[in-house]
Amino acid sequence: MADRRQVLRFGALAAGVPAVLGAAATPALATGGHGDHRGPLIVGHRGASGYRPEHTLASYELAARLGADYIEPDLVITKDRVLVARHEPEIGGTTDVASRPEFASRKRTVLLDGVSVTGWFTHDFTLAELKTLRATERIPQLRQHNTLYDGLFQVPTFQEVLDLRKRLEQELDREIGVFPETKHPTYFRRLGLELEAPLVRSLRRNGLDRADAPVLVQSFEAKNLATLRAAYKLRAPMVFLTGAAGSPFDDPKTYAEYLKPAGLRELSRYADGIGPDKSQVIPRTADNTLGTPTSLVADAHAAGLKVIPYTFRAENQFLPADYRAGTDPAAYGRAIAEQVAFLKTGLDGLFTDQPDIGVLARDAVLARV
Repeated sequence: MADRRQVLRFGALAAGVPAVLGAAATPALATGGHGDHRGPLIVGHRGASGYRPEHTLASYELAARLGADYIEPDLVITKDRVLVARHEPEIGGTTDVASRPEFASRKRTVLLDGVSVTGWFTHDFTLAELKTLRATERIPQLRQHNTLYDGLFQVPTFQEVLDLRKRLEQELDREIGVFPETKHPTYFRRLGLELEAPLVRSLRRNGLDRADAPVLVQSFEAKNLATLRAAYKLRAPMVFLTGAAGSPFDDPKTYAEYLKPAGLRELSRYADGIGPDKSQVIPRTADNTLGTPTSLVADAHAAGLKVIPYTFRAENQFLPADYRAGTDPAAYGRAIAEQVAFLKTGLDGLFTDQPDIGVLARDAVLARV
């Protein structure tokens, strides 16, 4: 297989992706991967969502072609119990459903994990109905380029994502992992639409429920992961996601408590890693510049847990003040440098909307070792 560095020069124009920080950040059509890569995993967050509308097959495919080791579908469920990839059960912000008069009456308000949310929800649609919709860019004010693709792509099923993964493995001649997240599992369970059983069935049907499978199942609810391990006997690795504040829904323990040494040891009984907010690895100072690393990476490693934080994005809007370039919130800042700073803390991977930037940052760190 080709060395990843040999392919960093290729593919920018063919992929139709804007350059980042000049020619040095030209997107790569990588051929190295999980089976032969060195260093931390690069996870395509919702695919290559910096370049295509998130959670579409086009976004996932581009992520793999740009060098992502894993692609990340967020999983919700339809009225007829089919797992589909959307960031939230509410789809008004990521599809064209609001412009479809035939579905106007489906708009309603629900209590989603204690928060009142108004819109259209996947669990009010059959898969056939959902397939008539088309994906749209979630943050067009920052990612105007992505609006070029509005209306082109369907909402994919989880099986379609797994089929794409298998095809790309063969085409790119490397292993590609999948990093599915169960979204609001308690909410769906109370609707009688549990996520756990169809997720486990899908992984087993596709030969992916193994301890060594290129799969990392993730959730913001620790109880969800514990249930998957104990009740559903899931063998695939799992990652507990943590917020910068608050606690998992219907759980008295806060995220901060889970990230203390005792909490990490507890998690290690059923989880294989943590996915913290990146500010829990390196917080920002009062003036919004990047601060000093915490002990989280060392503490998690001491408990036997991998650390894969989220979310790294190239736009100034999402960067620390000292990594921005100019004042336009949608312009790209020093995203490679930010990711290098985080990777130096000893991370086992990271989630990024622009996987090519993650590959470049990882290679920059490894070149200095």
